[in-house]
Amino acid sequence: MSDLVTFGETMLRLSPPQGERVETARELEFRAAGAESNVAITAERLGAVATWLSKVPDSPLGRRVVSGLRQHGLDVDVVWSDGGRQGTYYLEYGGDPRGTKVIYDRQGAAVQTTQPQELNLAAIRNARLFYTSGITPALSNQLRETTAQLLKVAKEAGTKTAFDVNYRSSLWSPDEARQTLTRLFPAVDILVIPFRDAQTVLNYERDPRQLAHHLAAEYNLQTVIVTNGERGSLAWHDNTVHEQDIYDADTHDAIGTGDAFVGAFLARRLAGDGVTRAMRYGAATASLKRTIAGDIATVTKSEVESVIGDDMEEISR
Repeated sequence: MSDLVTFGETMLRLSPPQGERVETARELEFRAAGAESNVAITAERLGAVATWLSKVPDSPLGRRVVSGLRQHGLDVDVVWSDGGRQGTYYLEYGGDPRGTKVIYDRQGAAVQTTQPQELNLAAIRNARLFYTSGITPALSNQLRETTAQLLKVAKEAGTKTAFDVNYRSSLWSPDEARQTLTRLFPAVDILVIPFRDAQTVLNYERDPRQLAHHLAAEYNLQTVIVTNGERGSLAWHDNTVHEQDIYDADTHDAIGTGDAFVGAFLARRLAGDGVTRAMRYGAATASLKRTIAGDIATVTKSEVESVIGDDMEEISR
């Protein structure tokens, strides 16, 4: 039985060497990359037993994704598909003024046709926590229905649910996202929302503390986490707001930072830590992730605790 079960798409990330352009590159680096698998791996590395559910093509590229995740010790439980393709994205690093560019190539991916009955629903029913993100229902109409059904399966079984809004403008409009996500929120226990997503999707312009209180009251949420970039994060839980600053880091690769935060927070809550300590683990793990190439936070618990240092006591504000 797993502590944490996640469901979503994992792509292959293809990157030319830093400073190279995709259109002229002679070589590309392969890595597995997906929000839900990133969260699961982070949680696994920090002490939780985690399982990732998905649907992948029975092809060399699909098998490359699965092997890339399994090397981190993650339990991978997938539907092997004879149809559809493996989604990919290309990451082109560049400094100012060009910046870093992401090019998605995921249309027709096998995961987009996933129906709930294809998946190992017993894994969700028997888990302590089920997690997915707003990326998943944005991928197809079928996945909108599947996401809603999986959250319902978890709730009916007494499995706690966690959801990260994770808005992607390349996948759907703010109006589409708002209509779909707000219908999912009542089935969520732990909601994670970047403040910028609240502004874009929910048209919410007040401060993060008011946002957390508003969402908790509106949708009967147990915990609301609002992340706000360099301004840190906060969590609303049991009518108390827990605030957390970031830990400084030299950024080598920022992609996956939010997933590292969420995975660490969930792992420590599953381990019995209070919200304040779990937030500190999340912030420290996110900081470490920024120093690591790829989407995945390949960290250890001792490394995270060395970032936190002596600042481990429970403080609520």
